[in-house]
Amino acid sequence: MRPLDDLLDAKGSFGPGAAARVGELLETLRRTRLRKPADLIALHEAALYFRAYPHNARVLRLADALLQDFASRLTRLDRSPFEDPEVSGIAGTAVSTNFSYDFARDLVHRHGRALRIDWDNYRHPERLGAVLARLSTDSAQDAPGARSLGGPLSAGPRARRLALPGAAEDWTVEPHVDWRSWWETVRGGLPWLIDRIDPGTYDLLEIPLVWDLESTSAARTLTRLPRREVFYHHGPLLRRRDVSLESEFAGPRIVTERLTRARAARIFAVIQTTSAVRYRELWGFSHPDLDHFYRADFGRGVDFYFFGVPREWRLPLRAYHGGMYFKNGVPLGYFEGLSLFERLESGFNLYPTFREGETAWLYVRTLKLFREQFGIRVVSIDPYQLGKGNEEAIASGAFWFYRKLGFRPAAADVVRLMEKEEAKIAGQAGYRTPPATLRRLSRRPLFYGPADDWAHFSTHELALRWKAHSPDVQRAKNAPEESTYLRRLQRDPRQRQAMLRQGIPTPDS
Repeated sequence: MRPLDDLLDAKGSFGPGAAARVGELLETLRRTRLRKPADLIALHEAALYFRAYPHNARVLRLADALLQDFASRLTRLDRSPFEDPEVSGIAGTAVSTNFSYDFARDLVHRHGRALRIDWDNYRHPERLGAVLARLSTDSAQDAPGARSLGGPLSAGPRARRLALPGAAEDWTVEPHVDWRSWWETVRGGLPWLIDRIDPGTYDLLEIPLVWDLESTSAARTLTRLPRREVFYHHGPLLRRRDVSLESEFAGPRIVTERLTRARAARIFAVIQTTSAVRYRELWGFSHPDLDHFYRADFGRGVDFYFFGVPREWRLPLRAYHGGMYFKNGVPLGYFEGLSLFERLESGFNLYPTFREGETAWLYVRTLKLFREQFGIRVVSIDPYQLGKGNEEAIASGAFWFYRKLGFRPAAADVVRLMEKEEAKIAGQAGYRTPPATLRRLSRRPLFYGPADDWAHFSTHELALRWKAHSPDVQRAKNAPEESTYLRRLQRDPRQRQAMLRQGIPTPDS
């Protein structure tokens, strides 16, 4: 369809007349009823893009108006094309997956009856039967005929007194029990269940949940954080050639603020929901430290909210920090950082909708923030991020994204292959590195900064051989914030030397 094609072509166009043209196209498409799922998905993503990167107030208003009633466009359509993780979360659709206990608990209590068991895709309903049987007696610990599931089911007295004594009998002696019918007699539903069993038991149940998003703010179509000032793009977007790590590092310090716990909880609810509707669970998004939760003002309408994890959920060796980007209130993607001494292992992911935006600039601003907040001087990119076992990264040319920002491999064979490819790119107009070559380039990490000490370092190797931190380092690991731990490590050359030595694989390992 021509107006839709024109709108897609207009992404990234901010020259004279672009705002008026985008506004006309949004107005036309708002009145147009598309029936093909692929066209509707394309329209949704384009409208969401222009809501995050508007030319002016009219474009923002029209993009919002188109998205507000998007669920009505899906009436009587096959919803299966909308379930792919690359596009999931659109208003009027549903998400179905097995969430971990921590994610499921928060989502169930936050979104209530919008979540239900996906019986059509539940492969092990008999596991739920065993739990119902044990919770059906006066005591979850001594049900008639109870068989151990490897640990206590009860989270306290509330677990007792469920008037379903027949469930225990059916589970004990009847074959092919219809556990769905038993479940539908339970008052309280998922909140009742999740409050009464321990996390390990819940995860063993492997319950697939359906989340009906409808036209709620949980749908990424309508997910917003309020923002007082909107950044309008009157000129071209910042491209990779427009930014450099050196220039950013030399610029003014990024302004940050620590949020109150109440405000942090409100914002984190949006972050976790955004991640869940895209089928993504991060360690920090399951265990956020809401007492040390920060907003960084990146400029150009971007807020980056970042946080660590509480003491009881911290990793033994590395410090963990996660965060999410919001552009004019719209979530763009997330970042996950694992730090040890001055080195950061960087995990950066923008949602596909926004990868035509200011991707390089966002990434560079993030590294600047970690440099200022946590003393990071070396950044490494894991091979998976580059394409090892990750065809999405191969298709996007992720290796060259990082290379053109100044990253380079430490492995000599990868350096030689990279230099050959760079010569071909410089000498052959239109040359593109073949996927097979990109896979070879992605076999080893890329580094930015002085990487000699880290070129052969393996966290896995260190974890196998490491015994314990010194007492003062362990105290720093248990400080209110893990930045204390990183700064303590950075001042301890003896500890650094010992950990680096034990993190180098031996010939026999």
